[in-house]
Amino acid sequence: MTKKTNPIAFDTAQLGERLTQGAAQMGLALTAEQHAGLLQFLALLARWNQVYNLTAVRDPLDMVARHLLDSVALLPYLDGERILDLGTGAGLPGIPLALLAPEREFVLLDSNGKKIRFVRQAVLELGLRNVAPVQARIDRYQPERLFTTLVSRAVAETDILPAQERLLVPTGRMLLMKGRCNESSWSAMADRVRVHPLQIPFLDGARHLLEMRK
Repeated sequence: MTKKTNPIAFDTAQLGERLTQGAAQMGLALTAEQHAGLLQFLALLARWNQVYNLTAVRDPLDMVARHLLDSVALLPYLDGERILDLGTGAGLPGIPLALLAPEREFVLLDSNGKKIRFVRQAVLELGLRNVAPVQARIDRYQPERLFTTLVSRAVAETDILPAQERLLVPTGRMLLMKGRCNESSWSAMADRVRVHPLQIPFLDGARHLLEMRK
């Protein structure tokens, strides 16, 4: 029997205004196409999330801050043309970044088949020609070409640090999104690591970006 779900409250005008305000506070001038693409992705994520539990965030208004704005906060830190999103889950931060940076190539990696199926559907519906979803474990993934930037919102450093040596070009960088971050714990690697405090509109709690050079 198909599981019944209550219809989500998706107010496009309200969500669009929240996205516009948040992007402006972050200094991002979204084009009409980018704005529409982000909202289309949000609607798709909210719909699939009712059945497949892709994310713990249920309210589309909360998703604007927690998923869209939080993801695009990485945009100024991307380096080079080839980006790998490790543990992409429901396509975060990869899909929002790909919508805003069509000139770059994105590979979205996750071992969860359910989540990669969603990512493939989102890529298809959004017409994203610069995104390649891949289902694989990080430790078993063997790309044909190395990446200029690795990004991740959900994977622990212990799983990513070994991967950077074989997945990044010599001049590449790794970007890890975290909540609270103890800078002193990285003091021994101060020549390679920078910690950037992030201000995400409409999002309570600390957010930091850990930027590491190979």
